[in-house]
Amino acid sequence: MSVAYLIRRCAQVVPTIIGIVLVGFLLIHLAPGDPVLALAGEHGDQAYYAFMRERFGLDRPLHEQLGAYLANVLRGDLGVSYTHGRPAMEVVLERVPATLLLSGSALVLSSIVGVGLGVFATLRPGGVRDVSITLGALGVYAAPVFFVAQVALLMFALWLGWFPVHGMSGTARAATSVGHVLDVARHLTLPALVLASQEIAAVARLTRSELGEELQADYVRTARAKGAGERRVVIRHALRHALLPVVTVIGGRVGHLVSGAVIVEVVFGWPGIGRLLLTAMQTRNSPVLLSIFFVVAISVVVANLLTDLAYAWLDPRIRYH
Repeated sequence: MSVAYLIRRCAQVVPTIIGIVLVGFLLIHLAPGDPVLALAGEHGDQAYYAFMRERFGLDRPLHEQLGAYLANVLRGDLGVSYTHGRPAMEVVLERVPATLLLSGSALVLSSIVGVGLGVFATLRPGGVRDVSITLGALGVYAAPVFFVAQVALLMFALWLGWFPVHGMSGTARAATSVGHVLDVARHLTLPALVLASQEIAAVARLTRSELGEELQADYVRTARAKGAGERRVVIRHALRHALLPVVTVIGGRVGHLVSGAVIVEVVFGWPGIGRLLLTAMQTRNSPVLLSIFFVVAISVVVANLLTDLAYAWLDPRIRYH
């Protein structure tokens, strides 16, 4: 991969993010509803409404608000949260670690388990475990995330009591740092599994499909003719080539994981940007909404860039110019 290609890709990040922020700004401000009414209620004083609109610049025409906002974004200022009274990005960044922990755990889990299940099914094509994994993955992929979350919460948290019901940690702070880490891990397990469930199913089915095609290639027949066992043929020869489209899917579904995290965080009371996004939408807190869009846009762009880098690592024949 050439340095020129990396520079060109990094240069594309800025206009992409600005474009996303611009579209988000227009969608939020053109949507029905008044953020002042959401903050002050529908039975307030008209003078107070006018004061609030002037304070947040909502009394100006839309094009003036857009120009002022873009100028502030270029200076690194994404506005002040209407409900918190603090910089919106500061409010969002407080929630980012929790969402990164949840989404990152789900991404790692779905990648490892999904690829593992796909390989496991391919080792015995047409067998019981192949059919079981394929049908199970199809059923999980078809189930909505909110349904899986509710069922998992009822079954594993409320009925069986294996996992906590709510939050990121217990009410009583652990006496040691190790105890705190274990407590967070226990709270994390169930929401991470729920968030990763559809991704595991998608990755497993795609890995199984791509491996099935690769096993019909000439180089695989050559390896078998030389006496290589089926496990070695699948893992050492076919898997590396089959992972190229799988990596594309994994990198492209980072945004899907973040959107799914909104539902999972609400169901499990996880203190991330998903719950903050829902609250900001209910109160029409546009600075916070746009700050969340900004953070998500950066995450998706970086994930796509890392996907390209992973391509070159998996297949040295690929060269970007």
